[in-house]
Amino acid sequence: MSTDILEFCVHHLPRFYPYNIRGIIIREAGANMVQEGAYAFANAIAYIQEALKRELKIDDFAPRFSFFFATGLQVFEEAARYRALRRLWARLMKERFGSQNPNSMLLRFTGTVGGSTYRAREPENNIVREAYGLLANILGGAQGMLQPAMDEAYAIPTEQTARLSLRTQQILAYETGVTKVVDPLGGSYFVETLTNQLEE
Repeated sequence: MSTDILEFCVHHLPRFYPYNIRGIIIREAGANMVQEGAYAFANAIAYIQEALKRELKIDDFAPRFSFFFATGLQVFEEAARYRALRRLWARLMKERFGSQNPNSMLLRFTGTVGGSTYRAREPENNIVREAYGLLANILGGAQGMLQPAMDEAYAIPTEQTARLSLRTQQILAYETGVTKVVDPLGGSYFVETLTNQLEE
């Protein structure tokens, strides 16, 4: 069915993103950050192989694959993991599937602080957890972010806590300057080493 939808989108909805592969579900179920990426990519590879059996061209649909990942609080490790995933995706598209279009090689992903990192006790501390997770997303190159509110460990968010979550994102995006640099950790020996280790 998913390949039917993809085929329909290729022919009739060329700007629609038919896949948003949810690594977060795997991570929140107990996988570590490397396993989350590996299983999400395994799912993507399965979808791609089915599409190629229908004689769809990789560059007709790969630019519209996207992913949704959970981000933990290990800022450098998470940023390095996303950097490694971006390199792996580009290589998969180019070397394994023969993509010629640079847009097919771009890893499009949304990162969110995983709900399992939040605590019901002293929920105000979840705001700090959220801010550091958001920072890891930005440093890792996320195109989108979606953050739980501080009370989601035990309740449906209130209007106030949802607004506070939004404002936390906006302050980070517009007041800190971290979004003005494409890869602010690039060249750091520590982060480059972590990136290589996680990619391996």
